[in-house]
Amino acid sequence: MKTLRIRTSYIKFGLTVNKVLIYSMNSFSMEKPSEPSMRSSKITERINAKAFELLEKHPEGLRWSELLSKIEASDPSFHPKTVNGCIWKLVNKYPDKVYKPSKGLFRLLKYK
Repeated sequence: MKTLRIRTSYIKFGLTVNKVLIYSMNSFSMEKPSEPSMRSSKITERINAKAFELLEKHPEGLRWSELLSKIEASDPSFHPKTVNGCIWKLVNKYPDKVYKPSKGLFRLLKYK
């Protein structure tokens, strides 16, 4: 593990204060989101996995409202606002898998 040292100086109450901040390089790494799974303990991953499963069954794509209602119907324990947030962030979180050909329509990139 590599570390990064940053030395900062600032004046506080007329005294110069030096700080050395040490960060591990792992905290700066940008990791791709993992493949969502229905077996995950994280609810958002399960919602995303269900969204991908539904989009796989509908190559023509699904409208936002259809996707929302189908995900909510698949598991009543999903909170509607959590499902809404996951769908809203789907294109930003997985730009290499999902795109929006028009407003409100979600489609897998492999069907482009």
